[in-house]
Amino acid sequence: METNDALGEAVLAGFRHNFRQYKALADGALAKLTPAEWLHVPAPGANSVAVIVQHLVGNLRSRFTDFLTTDGEKPTRQREQEFAAPTAVAAVAALQAEWEAAWQILFDLLDTLTANDLLRTVLVRGEAHTVLAAMQRQVAHYASHAGQLVQLAKHRRGEAFASLSIARGQS
Repeated sequence: METNDALGEAVLAGFRHNFRQYKALADGALAKLTPAEWLHVPAPGANSVAVIVQHLVGNLRSRFTDFLTTDGEKPTRQREQEFAAPTAVAAVAALQAEWEAAWQILFDLLDTLTANDLLRTVLVRGEAHTVLAAMQRQVAHYASHAGQLVQLAKHRRGEAFASLSIARGQS
């Protein structure tokens, strides 16, 4: 049993690390942009940085509030509204605060989970998942959006973009 507990704790530590790394990557990209650039839509039908952040805020709140006891798709979530583009630069400051608060919901949850929780069943949109599978699903989801945020920031900054990882020619 001790090996299973150690493995479970290692898995949870991995999740904590990965979520924090993807948030840090996204934060690095966001910090390179002005509030007006958060609102820029790069092409017709594409999402602005602000829209991606709104979506992640909604997803984080929905998935991780009462994670072990309620469906991860809360009836109060308005997913379609997450994709409505804000138009006022003033909205960005509020969105930044919501971003931090939403991530804190996840980080607080991760601090309470134990190895014994990993095989518990949770629901996401009515579909049963183990906690392990639900967390893996969210890591992948957030990684893809962090990558989008980096790409959008690189596009806006162009040559002035300072790499958030190993820069070209620095390997």
